[in-house]
Amino acid sequence: MGGRTKKVGPAGRFGPRYGLKIRNLVKKIEEVQKARHVCPVCGSKAVKRISTGIWKCTKCGAVFAGGAYVPRTIVKREVDRIIASKVGG
Repeated sequence: MGGRTKKVGPAGRFGPRYGLKIRNLVKKIEEVQKARHVCPVCGSKAVKRISTGIWKCTKCGAVFAGGAYVPRTIVKREVDRIIASKVGG
């Protein structure tokens, strides 16, 4: 098992290699990636990543595509906002 450190958390498995900046970037990405996210179908906080860009809700079983690290990317949010404004008015 890889060890953990106080500063870089799960990226502590790299030890002193690769430099602090890269290990901090890995820490931020993995914290977001491994967190539970809100399901777009049922609204529960039960979405986990299955593979790169594939997300599954553990409660309702919905499987959908999203970003590599988050289920809803910034671009997807903007597209949803634009579509809602076109439909609404």
